[in-house]
Amino acid sequence: MEKESLKKQLKTQIISFLNLTPLTAEEIKDDEPLFGEGLGLDSIDSLELIVLLKKEYGINIQDPKEGRKVLVDVNTMVDYIEQNRTK
Repeated sequence: MEKESLKKQLKTQIISFLNLTPLTAEEIKDDEPLFGEGLGLDSIDSLELIVLLKKEYGINIQDPKEGRKVLVDVNTMVDYIEQNRTK
């Protein structure tokens, strides 16, 4: 899958999984932090994102330290998906 279409797909999935329905994929910047000042997600959301990665891409993140490295922004998540997806 081409990187830009994967980014758009991932943004749509994030909105759907986390029920961020007022947002559109276009409103989420590729390099915007997902937590804190960026989208403002919290620790519960991080668990949901880990479930999303497992369900949609076959990626199983067990180590919280690894999760913190992956769930930085859309760009980081897409790079990780491209390298580790099994689906």
